[in-house]
Amino acid sequence: MPTNTLTPAIVLDRVSFTWADGTVALSDVSGSFGTGRTGLVGRNGSGKSTLLRLIAGDLASSAGHITRTADAAYLPQRLTLDVDRPVADLLGVGDTLRALRAIESGDVDPRHFDAVGSDWDVEARAHVALAEAGLAPEMLDRRVGQLSGGEAVLTAIAGIRLRSAPIALLDEPTNNLDREARARLHDMVRSWRGALVVVSHDTALLELMDDTAELYANELSVFGGPYSEWRAWLDAEQDAARDAERAAKQSLKREKRQRIEAETTISRRKAMGDKAFVEKRVPKIIANGRRMAAEVSAGKLRGEKAEREASAREALDAAGRRVRDDASMKIDLPDPGVPAGRRIATIGDGSRSWVIQGPERVALIGPNGAGKTTLLEKLVDESDPGTATLHTDRVGYLPQRVDGLDESASVLDNVAAVAPHVGVVELRNRLARFLIRGAAVERPVATLSGGERFRVALARLMLADPPPQLLVFDEPTNNLDLDTVDQLVDAIAAYRGAVLVVSHDDAFLDRIGVSLTLELDREGNLTEG
Repeated sequence: MPTNTLTPAIVLDRVSFTWADGTVALSDVSGSFGTGRTGLVGRNGSGKSTLLRLIAGDLASSAGHITRTADAAYLPQRLTLDVDRPVADLLGVGDTLRALRAIESGDVDPRHFDAVGSDWDVEARAHVALAEAGLAPEMLDRRVGQLSGGEAVLTAIAGIRLRSAPIALLDEPTNNLDREARARLHDMVRSWRGALVVVSHDTALLELMDDTAELYANELSVFGGPYSEWRAWLDAEQDAARDAERAAKQSLKREKRQRIEAETTISRRKAMGDKAFVEKRVPKIIANGRRMAAEVSAGKLRGEKAEREASAREALDAAGRRVRDDASMKIDLPDPGVPAGRRIATIGDGSRSWVIQGPERVALIGPNGAGKTTLLEKLVDESDPGTATLHTDRVGYLPQRVDGLDESASVLDNVAAVAPHVGVVELRNRLARFLIRGAAVERPVATLSGGERFRVALARLMLADPPPQLLVFDEPTNNLDLDTVDQLVDAIAAYRGAVLVVSHDDAFLDRIGVSLTLELDREGNLTEG
């Protein structure tokens, strides 16, 4: 596997972390990150966010050591903001800027000069940072509460760049960013100076990385190249591993057969020798000598065959360990009965409308704040028939936040609530196709990981009885790892009803086969893309 050969900026030496309740998040993780841009990928629950917090010093490891060449600036997945703080503080230059302005107003307190140091052009550089985030210079003196969520994230990232942090750690920075904000972030990343580690499921962002690191089963591996090259390498490696496993199985089968054949031969020879001894065809002393020689020969043959079989078994075990047991959802859903010409819903802006009919895949896009979620809610709630109308009462809706689940109830009870006429055994079989098996179906929803919760919500949506004729998704790929996104794509491919989805993830929209794209602007106007 190609790897980054540059001097590492971060080194992990058998790092472990256990939460206060005893849950092991990471165990004996070793590896390193280079001085360039690295995309960190892995399944939900693999410990990526925990690892970033450990590197940043936000958490202390339970065991092992982390070495950095410099301090690290950290952007968490959920940015907690004090809405009353000045934007300058979010950029990280508030104290310096206030000291500079105090000096400019005539205050010669030495502490102000110490705070400014040599950073006399801090305001000009702050204006440049704001421009990177798409904000006007006057926003420097506004409050954080006046920024949108996306603007706040971009401003925080621009602040890391402004401070020239030698190491930066970004956790899912594109979550909830619209297309314009994502484009700005991509521009920042292209010109990034210093070591950058980004946890993301955004494949477009991951393509801008120099290296791709994967955290899988407490092993950190680094590939020298962007996500698409790493994915191609991993797919090829897994194909080779499966071929090796099949060959090892055949080899073990052959060695078993040869051992059985050898045992048969040994038994036949022993029987012939015993018969000759009984019939006294040769003198007793010679017969005993032959018997002893035969036993020695048989023991040697048994040992050779057992050793070859054991070696073949070890080879099979080694080959099997290379093959990942990453199951994918295989869903065979009931037919919702949506013929090609069937009208399912109508959405519009008051002056023009579009009809969703048949098993169409329709994407609703637009900037943050345009009202996309509001339009979906109007459609599902049927609260504004002038702009959004349903022509079916069989609708499934998955909002941005995966809610609507009974936290204290089991997975099985949550799904049974929407499929009361389906037997328990059949429900278990259907849940297994969503990778929810065995004792997991009896667990309370509150104990599930993010990926598991999403699969339960998706199962509840798609296994409803009668099946929905329209599925409505609001930013479904937010907070999902790349494997779970693959599973969602597979689920939508298996669904034979209509789909309406809000998403900023162009790669996801391409994969689900969108046939109509509608764009909503900030004035509430819809246009066909």
